[in-house]
Amino acid sequence: MNDQSFSTRPTASRPTMPGYGINEAADGLLAWEQVSRQLAEARNYWLCTTRPDGRPHAAPVWGLWLDETFYFGTGQNSVKGRNLAHNPAVSLHLESGDDVVILEGAVAEVTDRPLLRHIYDLYGQKYGLDMSESAEEGAGPTYALRPVIAFAWLERDFPNTATRFSF
Repeated sequence: MNDQSFSTRPTASRPTMPGYGINEAADGLLAWEQVSRQLAEARNYWLCTTRPDGRPHAAPVWGLWLDETFYFGTGQNSVKGRNLAHNPAVSLHLESGDDVVILEGAVAEVTDRPLLRHIYDLYGQKYGLDMSESAEEGAGPTYALRPVIAFAWLERDFPNTATRFSF
């Protein structure tokens, strides 16, 4: 993956959720800046992949939200790693079911060495880890998720805050 800064701001609209009473007016749509901040500040993320036989797999991961891209690593032989080798489509969800953020898209492996060193440095700072050895030797594949679509809402005001972001 040749990583260039990804700064396209998404377009906010209402999600299509028949029967849920979603407000059709633009009033109450969430701001992308708020959602992006939630992604940056989160410690744990839920990654959903698909097994080759079609069964879903969800697992918590640590990661880094940087330049509108989510970076994470996993072992090639882990369930996630094997699933991603077969199908790079993923869904990523923050922990909260009250302040919801969901990203969807396909991952690509990061191969740019300077970018990997930068990611490992920031990741190490975020989680209090020394990642210098991993940055030089590689700790397994590092993936980038540049979302195609995102959903966010505040459960306490779901019909008025439900927002779909298209990139």
